[in-house]
Amino acid sequence: MHATVNAATLERVLGHRTRFDARFGQYFDSLAGRFDLPVPSRYVPRCLDLLRDLSMRGGKRLRVVLLYEAARLVTTEEVPGLAEAALSIELLQTHGLVHDDIIDDAPLRRGGPSTYYAYRREFPGHGATALGLAVLAGDLAGFLSTQVLLEAEAPVALRQALLGVQTRTAAETVAGQIADLERDAHALPDEEFLHTVTDFKSARYSILAPLTMGLLAAGEDPAPHRARLHRYARRVGISEQMRDDCLDLFGPFGAGAGEGAGAGAGPVVADKSTGADIRSGRRTYAVRAVLAAATGADAALVEAALGDPRCPDATLERIREIARAAGVDGRLKAEIRGHAEEAAAEAASWEPYWRAEAVEFFRSLPMWNVDRMP
Repeated sequence: MHATVNAATLERVLGHRTRFDARFGQYFDSLAGRFDLPVPSRYVPRCLDLLRDLSMRGGKRLRVVLLYEAARLVTTEEVPGLAEAALSIELLQTHGLVHDDIIDDAPLRRGGPSTYYAYRREFPGHGATALGLAVLAGDLAGFLSTQVLLEAEAPVALRQALLGVQTRTAAETVAGQIADLERDAHALPDEEFLHTVTDFKSARYSILAPLTMGLLAAGEDPAPHRARLHRYARRVGISEQMRDDCLDLFGPFGAGAGEGAGAGAGPVVADKSTGADIRSGRRTYAVRAVLAAATGADAALVEAALGDPRCPDATLERIREIARAAGVDGRLKAEIRGHAEEAAAEAASWEPYWRAEAVEFFRSLPMWNVDRMP
């Protein structure tokens, strides 16, 4: 199956991004007037500056695109609540990124310093202060993501429904983060467990929530469709996570990998050095596949490298050789494509329920990244 995206769709997607980025900037410009700031605090304005910097620094805005395109499943008319829902989703994303980088001790994010490391540089020798400020910055972004929905220019019932989706999604995402840490406690995580982690940690808030909120804003009750929407979100999420894991182990699949490469560009890896998952001890899809294939001295080599932050590049290259010799790269690419095709088939089954032109967007979406693989 090969998906194509016409010029009109690409233009619309880019339009969603451009308009949202302008709105996001305006939101941060007005933020000081949205709640009381302790004066003459210097730390609070600095926190807001760092949140703005991270939020506005790159990003595919795929969640925003999904939100607006989900509304188009029902209508092409402008509908209330979408702009605020988009802000809420991206603020929740900022919250997650800040906390992810603390958990992973990651110095970089989106081509710049992570919020945690920005604070570490500003407070050298005061690690507890830097850590505390970074945790609170992530918390603030999370609370702002709910406030923006409460202030939406939309009917009260819609605001409440959107807030219900957002808060449920936030709780599920945190549960996914907890399970993600549990994953690395397994010598060889069960693949279904990895699927569940991906579902809760990313698919539900990156895909399912925007779909649900877009339908709500357009006046559609998403409850009868939750199962089909979730099947789609889960398959897209698994395909994307597998691709991200492969990129970390094997490097880019070719030109176009990385955020900002165009509509549907792959997950960000430009600020994440190849082999970071092994050095951090993450038993991802790709690492699990290598562990399952390796035996004897090769298996011992991989286990010794896992969690070693000083793992030499030569050792990482040897692990890639082991993986390629066992056909791990080919099998993973086939699985990535298989999950994307299942998602596309799921979207194709939506035609009896929603506008065909909008359904086609969701049918094509899962294959955009897969088609960039050689």
